[in-house]
Amino acid sequence: MRIVIISDTHNRLGDVTVPDGDVLVHAGDATFRGHRGEIERFGKHMRALHHRTKVFVAGNHDLSFQDEPRRARTWLGDGIVYLQDSSVRIDGVSIYGSPWQPEFCDWAFNLPRGIAIANKWALIPTGIDILVTHGPPAGIGDMTPRGEAVGCADLLSAVKRVQPKIHVFGHIHEGYGVYRDQPACPVTTFVNASTCNGQYEPVNAPIVIDI
Repeated sequence: MRIVIISDTHNRLGDVTVPDGDVLVHAGDATFRGHRGEIERFGKHMRALHHRTKVFVAGNHDLSFQDEPRRARTWLGDGIVYLQDSSVRIDGVSIYGSPWQPEFCDWAFNLPRGIAIANKWALIPTGIDILVTHGPPAGIGDMTPRGEAVGCADLLSAVKRVQPKIHVFGHIHEGYGVYRDQPACPVTTFVNASTCNGQYEPVNAPIVIDI
C-alpha cells in the first residue's frame, strides 16, 4: 500500500503536486481559520485527487471542526474520512487520528500539558499501523525557529506504548522530514509532513511511504 502524506497546506492544497498512491493522509491545518469557504474549497481539492481513500485529521487552524463539528464535517463533504479520536481500517491497515496538541495560542484542539492531554493519548489503541496527530511528539520534528522543542512528552509515551509502524504529524513547519531509527521508539517511522514552510509557502514535497 502506498501512503501519500501531507499536512499544513493552509489553503494552498491546489498549488501542491500530490503524487499518486492508494491512501492520502492529511495531518491538519488545511485552512487558516476553518471558515466554511476554506473547508469547502479544501474538500473540493481533496476529492479531485485520485487516491481511492483520503484521510483527514484537523489541526489547530481548522477551528470549525471544534466549534461547529457537525457543520464542518458537512462542509468537508463526502469521500473524505475524518478522524477525531477514532480509527479506520483500509485493506487491513489500521489508521488512528487525533487532532489535539499542547496549548498553543488561542487556537483549536488545545489542551494543557499533563493529565488533560495524556487522557486523550490514552484513547489510542494498540494494534494500529498508522497514528496521525496534528502535533509532534517531544524531541522529534518539533524544533521551532527559536530553538524550542515544543512536542508533547505524553504523546511520545503513547507512541512507545502503541508502537505504530508510522507516526504522521505536522504543526511545526520547520520540522519537516522523515525520522527513522529514533532511540525513543526505533520501530516507528516518524513523519513531519508540513507542506508549508514558516512563511506559509507550499514548498515541501508530499512524503510517500510504502507499507
